[in-house]
Amino acid sequence: MKALVYGGPGEKSWSEIPDPTIVDPRDAIIQVDAVTICGTDLHILGGDVPEVQPGRVLGHEAVGTVVAVGDGVAGLKVGDRVLASCISACGVCRYCREGAYGQCLGGGWILGHTVDGVQAEYARIPFADLSTYRLPEQVPDEAAVLLADILPTSYEVGVLNGRVRPGDTVVVVGAGPIGLAAIQTARLYSPAHIVAVDKAQSRLDAAKRFGADLTVLADDDPLEVVRSVTDGLGADVAVEAVGVPATFELCTTLVRPGGRVANIGVHGKPATLHLERLWIRDITITTGLVDTRTTPTLLNMLVAGQLDTAHMVTHRYRLDEIVEAYDVFARPAETGALKVVLTRR
Repeated sequence: MKALVYGGPGEKSWSEIPDPTIVDPRDAIIQVDAVTICGTDLHILGGDVPEVQPGRVLGHEAVGTVVAVGDGVAGLKVGDRVLASCISACGVCRYCREGAYGQCLGGGWILGHTVDGVQAEYARIPFADLSTYRLPEQVPDEAAVLLADILPTSYEVGVLNGRVRPGDTVVVVGAGPIGLAAIQTARLYSPAHIVAVDKAQSRLDAAKRFGADLTVLADDDPLEVVRSVTDGLGADVAVEAVGVPATFELCTTLVRPGGRVANIGVHGKPATLHLERLWIRDITITTGLVDTRTTPTLLNMLVAGQLDTAHMVTHRYRLDEIVEAYDVFARPAETGALKVVLTRR
């Protein structure tokens, strides 16, 4: 089969490799029907995730059709159409029993990280019963694939960790796909204001479409905008959705005393924690890897028409055009790319 193979920082190729096989009774093999590229994949290519070794197949977000199941798989059969979650959960370790699937001792984020991922014609899905979701017919592949990672990540690590409440002022720093999904899911909690901050006007325009009330270019004065709608206090919740030191530090300046900073971004470099200013302000800072425990809820909302993912996808390719798709996705300011979706057909 063909797959997108990581060759080390800055190196990738669409290469011929052996087909995946069942290696554990709880595995399933899927034919990949739709896949997308994550900002985390760009961090890997940038050398920010050193655990990923050359030769690894990238990708952790896919919709596929089951073509084989191990003897230990009880809930799937050949022919089932499934969402392959970015998180693999064994279901029996301490963390899984607590619902913290992202920290699973035998799984967690392993696809495209420590085992081969899903940017390929076929993929092995470990712990398939707990790591896939059968899809209703009315949910198209393109909509479903966004539930593999970005929507549950933004909802759990941004909105729920940030404890967004009715009447809050929420500032989202970074209006890429993760930030846009955070804006959309924060809207479910009726905040008074959502402020989006980004360097690119095209992404701020997208933030407006996804529910931001106010937008501000990062090079202008985000703090002044936030203070203007909070009687000078600052945001109740600041969501970091980029993963660079400057945006994390910006979030800590935008939040009010007693507020919350919810970090979603994948950081490849240290960020300064200004405790000399923060210690007295009762700031709560959270980090996290998605657990995907909310995926069933989000899927139900998608079926019911309460989530709109249609405007998230800006570019579409065939699977064998993935190298070109990576190039477009990596230059969003020039290309206007939000999410790119690649399909078998």
